[in-house]
Amino acid sequence: MAVIKLNYLSKCLMRTVDINVILPVDYLNMNTMSYENHAPFKTLYLLHGIFGDQNDWLYGTRIQRWANEYHLCVVMPSGENMFYVDNETTHHLYGQFIGKELVEMTRVMFPLSTEKKDTFIAGLSMGGYGAIVNGLKYCDTFGYVAGLSSGLMIDDWCSCKKPIIDVPDYKKYYESLFGDITKIKGSDKDYKALAEKKNSKDLPHIYLCVGTEDFLLENNRDYRDFLIEKGINVTYEEGPGGHEWDFWDRYIHKVLDWLPLIKTSQNLNSGNVK
Repeated sequence: MAVIKLNYLSKCLMRTVDINVILPVDYLNMNTMSYENHAPFKTLYLLHGIFGDQNDWLYGTRIQRWANEYHLCVVMPSGENMFYVDNETTHHLYGQFIGKELVEMTRVMFPLSTEKKDTFIAGLSMGGYGAIVNGLKYCDTFGYVAGLSSGLMIDDWCSCKKPIIDVPDYKKYYESLFGDITKIKGSDKDYKALAEKKNSKDLPHIYLCVGTEDFLLENNRDYRDFLIEKGINVTYEEGPGGHEWDFWDRYIHKVLDWLPLIKTSQNLNSGNVK
């Protein structure tokens, strides 16, 4: 199992960005004593939540072990606290960075499949929102989208409800993220509008999960009901837990089980010595 820490100059963000990549390439066949080639790899772009960074999923879950078992490449970028959307005024083009540039760049760097059916995006909380809006916006790229405890809070943003970050001017804070907040609804930052605008046959497969003690439970139920009402196929799960890593560790494994992956018998590798 190779864990690669890299940075490169992003044209969308106009600065160097930090990325972690899990690439399961060190499989040693004990019969031939040679490395097995599983390329091209299916790929999961995995987004962290607010206050997090590219290390969160590595430290908070067993994603490295499970990527090994599923022969899955996992790409974990740093999205800072910017909700993974484009703000042209500030040139914070996080949506383009996640949905287009990062996919193109990692496909150049690593032996990844270029097929939509092999390309996935998921995230938790703020990253769940980012995975959903970019998965829908770039539905030609992503075949599967998963949101864990997703921050589906568009009504709070439009009404300038007090944010989780303590700031003196709520409106200016939201505008620093989303631009003109009067134009969020119906835009490419609106997870309901994006689902309605796309032809249903072009939409990725969607998975949503949330804890029954999570403060975002009703928001996620509302989005589930919206998708079902629109005839959009969605897999939805609830389980015990709040907005915390124990829940996300359990449910990212459920996401991997839901994705079109094959759990393989393990040979000798850095995570499995027999």
